[in-house]
Amino acid sequence: MKRKIEAVFWFLTFFWLCCASNGLLSPKGVNFEVQALMGIKAFLVDPHGVLDNWDGDAVDPCSWTMVTCSAESLVIGLGTPSQKLSGILSPSIGNLTNLQIILLQNNNISGVIPVDLGRLRKLHTLDLSDNHFSGEIPYSLSHLKSLQYMRLNNNTLSGEIPGSLANMTRLTVVDLSFNNLSAPVPRFPSKKFNILGNPLICPTGTEPECYGTTLMPMSMPLNKTRTAAYSNRSKSHKLSIAIGSSVGCILVFIFAVGLLLWWRQRHNQRTFSDEKERHHEEACLGNLKKFSFRELQIATNNFSSKNILGKGGFGHVYKGCLQDGTLVAVKRLNDGSTAGGERQFQTEVEMISLAVHRNLLGLYGFCMTSTEKLLVYPFMSNGSVASRLKAKPVLNWDVRKRIALGAARGLLYLHEQCDPKIIHRDVKAANILLDDYYEAVVGDFGLAKLMNHQDSHVTTAVRGTVGHIAPEYLSTGQSSEKTDVFGFGILLLELITGHGALEFGKAANQKGAILDWVKKIYQEKKLDVLVDKDLKNNYDTVELEELVKVAFLCTQYLPGLRPKMSEVVRMLEGDGLVEKWETSHNIDSTKCRTQELSSSERFSDLTNDSLVIVQAIELSGPR
Repeated sequence: MKRKIEAVFWFLTFFWLCCASNGLLSPKGVNFEVQALMGIKAFLVDPHGVLDNWDGDAVDPCSWTMVTCSAESLVIGLGTPSQKLSGILSPSIGNLTNLQIILLQNNNISGVIPVDLGRLRKLHTLDLSDNHFSGEIPYSLSHLKSLQYMRLNNNTLSGEIPGSLANMTRLTVVDLSFNNLSAPVPRFPSKKFNILGNPLICPTGTEPECYGTTLMPMSMPLNKTRTAAYSNRSKSHKLSIAIGSSVGCILVFIFAVGLLLWWRQRHNQRTFSDEKERHHEEACLGNLKKFSFRELQIATNNFSSKNILGKGGFGHVYKGCLQDGTLVAVKRLNDGSTAGGERQFQTEVEMISLAVHRNLLGLYGFCMTSTEKLLVYPFMSNGSVASRLKAKPVLNWDVRKRIALGAARGLLYLHEQCDPKIIHRDVKAANILLDDYYEAVVGDFGLAKLMNHQDSHVTTAVRGTVGHIAPEYLSTGQSSEKTDVFGFGILLLELITGHGALEFGKAANQKGAILDWVKKIYQEKKLDVLVDKDLKNNYDTVELEELVKVAFLCTQYLPGLRPKMSEVVRMLEGDGLVEKWETSHNIDSTKCRTQELSSSERFSDLTNDSLVIVQAIELSGPR
């Protein structure tokens, strides 16, 4: 018995030491990442309470807001942009050694940039812009060899720019504009570089080093090398006649000029993603992989119809398998050859890739040729909510609630926490995808933005799907975040009924407006009629009524009366629904009726069983 007790003791000791050595536990048995994040929270002032669910007693922080974890439950992303946070950034951030992304832009954080950031060797995106950071740029940032994006603009940083930053060969974007930095300016290897607005470096703003690229042309060192070689050669041939030397100089000069012209021509002709590039050649845009068109042809079996996962107004989606066995979803965008330019496509893909949240579909890679534009996403094994609602086994009630909350959190990030903010414009069950664990992932949140630059002449084109389009968007073409809130309200009804927006009205033989029908059912206290028959009686009637109320609040005719997604999330979490519901019913009904005279007629038009209307308005279908 004694030996068994000793064996158990040594096993537990070994387990504890392994956890501690892996950086999971502190000597007190506390998760190191929880400890580090609580240290960050302690030094920040949080006026909106966005960090309220950060709990120091938690086992891990992966369920916390603004925190993104890997599949191994390691913290890889910290994003609290545009939350009016103040205070200082704690040095304990350096203990989050698995961090890949830090997005703290557009807050009021002050103090110095912690030198401890230099310990985050996996970091590839650092955005501290639009804050009040002061002091010098830490030399330790040069240790971040994986860093690709560094935005420190619009702060009050001073001192010289560390020359060691020039050795960071993976940097793609460096923005140090609008600070109080002083010369000298290192020659950054980044493609995009901006120090405009630093009076000690750019007093007029017209200096060549203020913005743009600091890359030396390839011809410059080549030219110097050949000049030096010629000089050495001339010294070793002192007896050569003068005319021979002159001819040699002229030939070298012509060669150098020709080399320069050749390089420029090749550089100008090089596209963002060239179909002719070699298979093994790999370039990155931030954390994105650039694929050759040939790679994606092979992965999708030449875009075989058998591999189609979905079709929509933006293009077809194909299941693909990369050479390393990774499953992906390849979206082949329509009108890939339309004018719009590589640069804008590149910029917008870059911005979309920076929207990182556990409930947003991450962009894995891209491809662009003169005739094709393709986006590569992770493969979602459980498809879309729309497809799963029609499949077996049936999604149970708890999973449907979790899907609603996850989708709401993703939209909240796009509307209120992402910089720049993004309006989805086509929120529906077909665009909410499900991962291996049925976690909701909002897809296609950037495609409307991507396609706009190609169809700039159609500024009022309505993108969306019949049954999900908010009335004001259909009538005026003007969208806002409240347009997405309307679509989310319809999504809730889809989750409750198990039918699409155009289907669940038909299921009850209703020819009028869907919302009017649902309201009638609610007034008659027959909500069980709404519930998906496949659920039978396996649902909570109180929760059902709460979800219906949230759907009603989201689909109010006047955009100003609809809640923000942050309010929707709180209501789905069980906070604030009663107050919001009472407030909405205390509004002068006569005034609302005057402004809603044609609401039923307008929405009834959208639910008309007309293939012509569907084809005309459904510009982006299931993807």
